[in-house]
Amino acid sequence: MKLHKESKGTITVASILFAVIAAASIYFLEMWSLLIIVPLLVIYSLVFWFFRVPNRDILDHVENVIAPVDGKVVMIKEVEEDEFIKEKAIQVSIFMSPLNVHICRYPVSGNVIYKKYHPGKYLVAWHEKSSTENERTTVAVESLTKHTVVFRQIAGYVARRIVFYCNEGDTAKAGHEFGFIKFGSRMDIFLPLDTEIVCKIGDKTKGGVDVIARMRD
Repeated sequence: MKLHKESKGTITVASILFAVIAAASIYFLEMWSLLIIVPLLVIYSLVFWFFRVPNRDILDHVENVIAPVDGKVVMIKEVEEDEFIKEKAIQVSIFMSPLNVHICRYPVSGNVIYKKYHPGKYLVAWHEKSSTENERTTVAVESLTKHTVVFRQIAGYVARRIVFYCNEGDTAKAGHEFGFIKFGSRMDIFLPLDTEIVCKIGDKTKGGVDVIARMRD
């Protein structure tokens, strides 16, 4: 199983803790040490599972808006996007549990025209105010259809580290990685009002693969 580059520090710490606790359990508890080692081994395995990098067939897209993350669609509504485009937009929010793949991908192809990191709170990720009050990043892409698409990585109650690798002027390719969030969070996508939304609340998404909307030239 291929692991994401963001796993290095976390897995190193988890390995040291597992080794120390397991050794101490065996030394002090002897045969009863399995009561601690077995559940600890399950947690240790989940850390590896969280950082997995699945093989995905990423296609070229022009009009399609692609799910940027694995997760569940929890919100589709008209809102005022007041950071960059400063006008009404359709917000599609996808919640990620700790068991989802947490690679963040571009939802559209085009050019990166804006990026910004915002420090903030750590409200639970499904809270509506988390989009504007939590630690987050904002990226805007001018799509190949000449639309502006804004999307946000949002840290949640558990997730305390979000990273993004893109810079203004970069070429964005729908379905390709631009960042990572650790241990559960949310992704918001802001689309033009005339966008055709093809997902619905409750849908499970596969990042880089599933089409969630379409924008026409």
